[in-house]
Amino acid sequence: MKAVGLTRYLPIADPGSLVDLDLPTPSPQGRDLLVRIEAVSVNPIDTKVRAPKPEVEAQPKVLGFDAAGVVEAVGADVALFKPGDEVFYAGDITRQGSNAEFQLVDERIVGRKPATLDFARAAALPLTSVTAWELLFHRMRLDADGADAGRSLLIIGGAGGVGSIAIQLARRARLTTIATASRPETTAWVRRLGATHVIDHRQPLAPQLDALGFKTVDAIVNFADTDRYWKEIGELVAPQGHVGLIVEPKGPLAIGGPFKTKCVGIHWETMFGRSRFGTHDLIEQHRVLDRVAALVDAGEIVTTHTETIGRINAANLRAAHARIA
Repeated sequence: MKAVGLTRYLPIADPGSLVDLDLPTPSPQGRDLLVRIEAVSVNPIDTKVRAPKPEVEAQPKVLGFDAAGVVEAVGADVALFKPGDEVFYAGDITRQGSNAEFQLVDERIVGRKPATLDFARAAALPLTSVTAWELLFHRMRLDADGADAGRSLLIIGGAGGVGSIAIQLARRARLTTIATASRPETTAWVRRLGATHVIDHRQPLAPQLDALGFKTVDAIVNFADTDRYWKEIGELVAPQGHVGLIVEPKGPLAIGGPFKTKCVGIHWETMFGRSRFGTHDLIEQHRVLDRVAALVDAGEIVTTHTETIGRINAANLRAAHARIA
């Protein structure tokens, strides 16, 4: 099969950073699906995994996480899908990735592709959707269906991929959402997605929140710079509130002070956590993606797809990585 991968981790301007390969087509066993890839999406995690480092792979490593495609064959223990089913998923960071004609993926982290989207627009959704859903509803224990209606949620980085999905999920959960954005076009975007209020993340947050009537906020998710906003988050989060994070800090975080005195819950989310460790609840990602697909088809969530570059090959993927970087 055709694939794109690497053996050395090089700057993206180097033609050897991602190369076209011919690899054996794998065979599904157990609960694996063999998926014929129709489209992939490139996210910041792709560029971080590929970033220059001295490590050399003994065998070519195929990258790529977000994908949409068609089930070609199934393992003996598969119960959720059959050949011909259209699917989407964000993959497993410990296995070969989606930048290939075919990929093996555990059915428990796969969802049925939204029927109203083509493959490219569907491939833009899994990683950001699973990340936002798991953080808000599994880690921070907010209710997805409105039981926490009226509670306040600050989303730092509202116009990004994860932030854009989080705003839509929060709107559906009837939370009072304050999203950050700075440019006119991103401000308009988060308002269209359903943010109740919008503030500028380039300016101090507290005065802007105060002007809106918020001395504190029940929950805060930071999809941007963890270090930059940490002190402000400690000041703004309400007693017994919750803070959600996805970006690795550059240095140690002081989790005492206001976080301790206010009894704040601090929650980390990486959507590869369940698959990396084979947790007992791995199938939750299948359930999340099926639910997201249903919400897309019902018109309650819109895709964050922005551009289709072209065929899945090394040249196009290098261009996509360079754009993301």
